[in-house]
Amino acid sequence: MTDSPRDTSATLGRVAVFAALIIVLGTVVVPLPGGVPITGQTLGVMLAGLVLGPRVAPWSIAVVLALAAVGLPVLAGGRGGLGVFVGPTVGYMIGWIVGVVVIGLILRTGRFTWWRAAVAALVGGVLVVYAFGIPVQALVTGVPLDLTALSSLAFLPGDLIKVTAATLVVVALRRAYPRAFADSRPVRQPVAA
Repeated sequence: MTDSPRDTSATLGRVAVFAALIIVLGTVVVPLPGGVPITGQTLGVMLAGLVLGPRVAPWSIAVVLALAAVGLPVLAGGRGGLGVFVGPTVGYMIGWIVGVVVIGLILRTGRFTWWRAAVAALVGGVLVVYAFGIPVQALVTGVPLDLTALSSLAFLPGDLIKVTAATLVVVALRRAYPRAFADSRPVRQPVAA
């Protein structure tokens, strides 16, 4: 079954809206030593995964990264250009792509609940992003992995606040406008006996 042009347009609109949201949230920046600032962009990444799901959310991240690659200042602090793809934050950006897929999969493996949304945002939006970001940051900066991981603990309180905010927003959105969700069907459909 193919999507209708209307469905395709709606999906493209969702991708564009979340790409724009991620970019706008990147203007909220708290610089830290080590080259990786605290930003609001990860909140946008969490929301994209929660709302758009595992099939559509990666496209919103791809749009942001493509805009950055062509030199537009769409990343935290107005950064862009190919240089960001060899800097200390590149692992985190790769983690965004994998993270939104994980968020979407966790949220859609069962019935929607606030706690499933929170777990999805925590696992995909924090743990997965850190799993990619910390080793690459250590490699690029030449700082040992254990010290890089330790210094990354400075981000954890802010990330937990973002998980809470993303959960509250998505629960309210689910109640107020369930059609905002790109694919409200679970990824795994129950098998009829």
